[in-house]
Amino acid sequence: MSTAYTFQSPSVTLEKGAYRMRAPHSTRPGSSLSQSLMTAKQSPSHSPNRKLAILVAVLAFASVTCFFFAYHLFTTRFAPYAQPHPHRADALPKANPLAPDTKYLSYFPHSGLHNQRIALENALVLAKALNRTLLVPFLRLGKPIRYVSFEKLRRFLVLGSKTGLEHCPLVPVGIPAPDECSGYEEWTSIPWDHLVDLQAIGQKIGVKMIQWDGSPAAEYMKKFHINIFDADTLTLQDSGPYDFRFLDTLDDVSPTRDKYLYSIYIPTLARAPERLVQIGTLFGSSRLRLRQDVSKSVRKDVRSGMAFTNSHLSPVADTIYEALGTVYIGAHLRVGDGQFEQRSTDNARTIWWKLVHLVCGLDLEETLALEQQLSPFDEDLDPPFIQPDVPSLRVPHPPLPFLPHTFKPKIRCRAPLHTSAPLQKLNAPLYIATDSPNPAADPLFSIYLQTFPCIFFLSDFTSRLTPLDALINAYDQVLLKGFLMPVLDAMVLARAREVVVTDGSTFGAFVKDVLWRRRWGFEIVQRG
Repeated sequence: MSTAYTFQSPSVTLEKGAYRMRAPHSTRPGSSLSQSLMTAKQSPSHSPNRKLAILVAVLAFASVTCFFFAYHLFTTRFAPYAQPHPHRADALPKANPLAPDTKYLSYFPHSGLHNQRIALENALVLAKALNRTLLVPFLRLGKPIRYVSFEKLRRFLVLGSKTGLEHCPLVPVGIPAPDECSGYEEWTSIPWDHLVDLQAIGQKIGVKMIQWDGSPAAEYMKKFHINIFDADTLTLQDSGPYDFRFLDTLDDVSPTRDKYLYSIYIPTLARAPERLVQIGTLFGSSRLRLRQDVSKSVRKDVRSGMAFTNSHLSPVADTIYEALGTVYIGAHLRVGDGQFEQRSTDNARTIWWKLVHLVCGLDLEETLALEQQLSPFDEDLDPPFIQPDVPSLRVPHPPLPFLPHTFKPKIRCRAPLHTSAPLQKLNAPLYIATDSPNPAADPLFSIYLQTFPCIFFLSDFTSRLTPLDALINAYDQVLLKGFLMPVLDAMVLARAREVVVTDGSTFGAFVKDVLWRRRWGFEIVQRG
């Protein structure tokens, strides 16, 4: 555009100058008339070039203007007039800046909710041991980012953000979404303190935290707002999920057959002069090998503090708890993916046995007879081997109150109650948390539906979930309700009188080890 004006303005100036200096018209013969005729004769030879230059300049200016106008229309095509920019979560808290010599710890999150929670727990314990401020990435809900090596994971987290896609939630219903908006509503991210009381944890263990959303803008802020550059960074770059394990005692060693390849001694790492220690994955309950009592105490405080405290979910969980009659038993059955899908039949049978035999108290013969009656094709099966939960046995809790003889749920049971004395114990309301999309029609749950007349799933309480319908994430304008259902499932399950869970599931372990024990006031279980 400036080039066009530079080319055009001298010609325009000369033309205007000649016009202003032109003498009055005269009919007297002489040099003035001859000069006028000479100019008139010379004009045709220069006029086409001048006009062509003006035309090119005008076309160039019009092209540039059209481009910027089209770009403006593209980026704001779904926005109404005076549409405010969607509110984004702060990359850094609005607080007094930290001291310029502050040291930091950062890590890359990945996988599902509870894998991210375990990584955060490990990061908090490490931050305390290293005396560093922890950079806490937002919690990603919905479609997860799977683990990949360090550099790939960094790129996925930065390039996979929603920066530059602010127009996606503004696409009107009925209009096809642009290609760049594909999958926009498959995931969202929220600050961790929306689910847990991070401030209380930080105060308890003495760790400062900065939450950031992981977007490119936040990456920029992380490096330059707090003046951290590559030369100030110590990077532990992993190429596999089990590269690094952290030990808190210098004379300790990892077992010979340990799955972790390298041991990092925390006291040595604490002496690192770099202002930022950047780690890749921190997932894994055994990632930290702690032998010092002070380290174990910090981990206990961190895990205990991770109980869900969301102000929107807690009242809904309470209403479901009341609808179940406040006295019910609970189970978690994970069947939807990976090894849990492959072992779903065995896991479903084991959990059923735990509920009937261990929780409701039917003896071995009664339980086996009931199973053979309800599953006639498996008459030759022996009782399943129930693996003892050693970490739980190390932290015994007081005996639970006996289940009452009668129950009073405020929601209608699915089937008539058992009337025979031995089976009346099975009339206890049973709440099952599961990732099965339709458990009531899932063959895996058939024996449960036949055994427990008062069996319920989260989908049975849709009317009590309506307060969550209007929840919108200010970060990306995405509806939050669907992403919060696993959290609500865990909160309802944790309110049960007694729970059994799927072995090997991080969801189930968290409910049984932390949420349920916190609910009853028992000491939590530490694994790892």
